[in-house]
Amino acid sequence: MKALFLTLLFIFGACFGSFLCCQARRLYQKTEKKGEKLKSKRSVCMNCHYQLKWYDNIPLLSWLFLRGKCRKCHKPIGIAEILSELLVGLAFLGVGTTVNFLSTTVLGWCIFAATLFLILFLSFLAIYDGLYGKLPSVFLYLSIAVAVVVLALKEANVLVNYGFTPALIWKPIVAALILGGIYLLLHLISKGKWVGDGDWLLGLSIGLALYDPWLALIVLFIANLLAFLVMAPFIKKNKSHQIHFGPFMVIAFVVAITFSDFFFYALSGLSLVF
Repeated sequence: MKALFLTLLFIFGACFGSFLCCQARRLYQKTEKKGEKLKSKRSVCMNCHYQLKWYDNIPLLSWLFLRGKCRKCHKPIGIAEILSELLVGLAFLGVGTTVNFLSTTVLGWCIFAATLFLILFLSFLAIYDGLYGKLPSVFLYLSIAVAVVVLALKEANVLVNYGFTPALIWKPIVAALILGGIYLLLHLISKGKWVGDGDWLLGLSIGLALYDPWLALIVLFIANLLAFLVMAPFIKKNKSHQIHFGPFMVIAFVVAITFSDFFFYALSGLSLVF
């Protein structure tokens, strides 16, 4: 049962990844290239505008079968599509592994559903930022709104199980300050050269959804480590190259919530040592 549940989650995630990548390209064409009209409401090749058939839109499989090229003009489709499908699929799968069928309460399932909903908004922002180096403001604000819902559900879960504690107030504030505050500070100090003006809002939404300051620090570490490893070759060639932190922050968020038990176990072990 759990295997079927996780398989379906991965498939749904891959389908959403394909859809979000397509919508990111459409939004860019609509907002940034206002003089160009959308040639079709259906998916088309960005080079020759060949209207894709249903069998060209099967997540992961179609890209692999066509070897990343258009069926008609044979020009590269781009790696963004298959990466979006794979990573969003893995994100859904990762969050699914945190669910225990035997012990998860109704409130727990609500947190799970709200987290998946948040991942959709975050994934769209990550894809758009990865493709165009921008974070659409409307989707940033929507992600913050959904993150607040996730936070409220997590706090309700704590209230039900443990009663009121001061941590309900200070933990999400500190987590939001760690991610949102640090990226805002970096943006202000560098005058936008190091990080963009939307990264701190993205960090704010992730910090609120995480609820825990330690997980926020872990996300900060993983995101910056991934950004350094992936972007180092580009920065070496062009030192003025700006890093788009959106994709790395979202990947780090998914890693943190998927392996949160492991991270807390590791932190508790360190506290015993020191």
